[in-house]
Amino acid sequence: MTTMPIRTLGDPVLRERTRVPERFDAALARLVDDMFETMYAAKGVGLAAQQVGQALQLTVIDVRAATDRPSTIEVDGKSADVAEQMPLVLINPEIKPVGEMVTGPEGCLSFPELYGDIPRPESVEVKALNEKGKAIHFRAGGLLGRAVQHEVDHLRGILFIDRMDKPTKENLRPELEALQTETKARLAMAKKK
Repeated sequence: MTTMPIRTLGDPVLRERTRVPERFDAALARLVDDMFETMYAAKGVGLAAQQVGQALQLTVIDVRAATDRPSTIEVDGKSADVAEQMPLVLINPEIKPVGEMVTGPEGCLSFPELYGDIPRPESVEVKALNEKGKAIHFRAGGLLGRAVQHEVDHLRGILFIDRMDKPTKENLRPELEALQTETKARLAMAKKK
């Protein structure tokens, strides 16, 4: 397994529309393994393929390390043990919001050390394929529900800063501008090589 560089604000791949993987083969399995390795190394709970430069409808999630923020999951209409359902691979996920809007803290591996309160539905119904191409369906709440919504946003080219209220975004403006400038400079240097 390999740790990959995580793309940050200003990298155009974060805004790209994604495509569904064409094959469930060894290359996809290797990408999934590398994404988990990258996510764990960065101490994240979710990672979308765009964040490692791949414009694919693919995200990985594992909330087991986040013991301070509870998660819920229902499989076949029954409450299940979240830890037993982890880690999750979601390919071409579709989500349907369930419940009231709840504002909660979020961060993003593409925005190191930046956090903001983001309103999201408290739970979501999720339909997706796993890394073997098998259909999966579950309801996620708490941190897991928030993580699924955050990662599905990535797959649509939506970043968590797009969901921040104006005052929060204004407070973070200097950090966001610095991150974007740094990313663009790094991309320009890479093109020259």
